[in-house]
Amino acid sequence: MHLSALYRFPLKSCKPEPLQQAAFDGLGLAGDRRWMLVDEASGRFFTQRALPQMSQLAVLWNAKGGVTLSAPGLSPLDVPLPQDIETNLRGVTVWRDTLRVPDAGDEAARWVSEFLGKPTRMVHLPDERARWLPSGYGAIEDRVSFADGFPLLLIGQGSLDDLSSRIGRPQEMLRFRPNLVVEGAEPFAEDSWKRIRIGTMEFRLLKGCSRCILTTIDPATGERNADREPLTTLKTYREREGEIWFGQNMVNDGPGVLEVGMEVVVLE
Repeated sequence: MHLSALYRFPLKSCKPEPLQQAAFDGLGLAGDRRWMLVDEASGRFFTQRALPQMSQLAVLWNAKGGVTLSAPGLSPLDVPLPQDIETNLRGVTVWRDTLRVPDAGDEAARWVSEFLGKPTRMVHLPDERARWLPSGYGAIEDRVSFADGFPLLLIGQGSLDDLSSRIGRPQEMLRFRPNLVVEGAEPFAEDSWKRIRIGTMEFRLLKGCSRCILTTIDPATGERNADREPLTTLKTYREREGEIWFGQNMVNDGPGVLEVGMEVVVLE
């Protein structure tokens, strides 16, 4: 088995950044989901679930922590890390979590508001303001950025191939927005893994990933599939207690660097 793909999502629910090599820190993949778009009035987070056009917003992360935004019809915009953090905090909500994080400023807000067509602010998550994992999962020191619940998502290529064969047409891996893709395992082998090693890094797999309507959005066009695939087929054989499972949420034990092609070893 080997690591066949790596993806970073610098801005939550926007386009991924394919990587050949990636560093990992205390919040997972460095630069992953450290930025987020929120409703200007309420601070509630935005995602493709309600705003599928977010799938067309491309984001490149840089080593200083800032990002470059680009989208059809708009000039690219460089957004640096917010300064004067303590005087520039905005209250935001991610699912059940409420927190105060630095706002990216008015220029970024104008750009993302024009793109989405509604008053929007862009915010950043410093390491020291990271969220806790969902209750009952992980260790006391585990933290997560603006990701839905866990720092990392792993999917086996065999699992996607199995799904594609059942649907009758190829499905894009990026519908499921993984950070790591593993090739060479049987379909859904990752469901039984508890600990793995890739290169010199070790990871704990904590829970299956429950899938939602976001997987029915074509990552290339931002359009929803009228037949609600792949959810329709997944429901026939991957539903457990009213939820549809595909992929495994996990955390990394300590920092390190991964590279596409590295061997994957199941430890437990």
